[in-house]
Amino acid sequence: MKFKKPKFWDYQGISFWSILLFPISIIYLVTTLIIKTFENCKKSPIPIICVGNIYLGGTGKTPLVKKIFNITKSLGKNPAFIKKYYDYLLDEISMLNKIGKVFQCIKREEGIFLAFENKHDVAILDDGYQDFSIKPNFSVLCFNSKQLLGNGFIIPSGPLRESLNAVLRAQCIVINGDKNLEFERKLRKNIKGKVLPIFYSKYKIKNKEKFQNKEIVAFAGIGNPSNFFNLLKEYNLNVKKSYSFPDHHNYTQKDFNKITEDKSAIFVTTEKDYYRIPDEQKKKFDYVELSLEIENEDDFKNLIMKSI
Repeated sequence: MKFKKPKFWDYQGISFWSILLFPISIIYLVTTLIIKTFENCKKSPIPIICVGNIYLGGTGKTPLVKKIFNITKSLGKNPAFIKKYYDYLLDEISMLNKIGKVFQCIKREEGIFLAFENKHDVAILDDGYQDFSIKPNFSVLCFNSKQLLGNGFIIPSGPLRESLNAVLRAQCIVINGDKNLEFERKLRKNIKGKVLPIFYSKYKIKNKEKFQNKEIVAFAGIGNPSNFFNLLKEYNLNVKKSYSFPDHHNYTQKDFNKITEDKSAIFVTTEKDYYRIPDEQKKKFDYVELSLEIENEDDFKNLIMKSI
């Protein structure tokens, strides 16, 4: 979804806007419940692994599906990525196409059957936790330790697609960032005794040497641009200035003029943003290559292995 996240979504407490929009949130929640109740699940010919979230955007789904793709490949499987078609997702499609086949259809179930017909034996869904026409064999729910649940309200009063009870449909949780025992306790209160493994993940900058000892102008049009800027600073990179844009932003010449105003710096963005830069402009910019490390990765890998 193309959007610029309102600041009040992450305000810890009740704000004027969250109260004003609350009636719309109720309508959204009721609509979701009706869809969930009456949607018919079709049996899949191949195992489905779904990576999703309840916080809208910026929870690290795409890096995690790439990780899961590599895990399933190492287990001797022939996985494929499944994405629902939206014209603004070409950046994510380009990223995933670098490592595996992507099936992008109006309905995810069509993509799953196309994957099966093309001899793939595992379907990995990048998003789709709220697609009740599909019943995954294994669902991973993603959170970011900096945003977690935001203000705790449902869209548009807050950033949540569903209430926290949605964790009951997950087989494991992956939290990107620092350990948070208080949040773990909050999650476990909502799972009513269900065994729900919780893993923590961290991003590692693979090409940090490229940017060391240089002044950086960083820019990003992702769910939470501040997370990207903070990561650069955690690696002690010299971020002189940063520019935030809406998620899946299509950059204009005006944007590029603003970003490149400081001629003494280098201009760095995310890999996802880099794919949205026109080819004739790409030589001016660079992007950060990331890998995802999961704590207790062998345990995570065992869960994936059992699901397929």
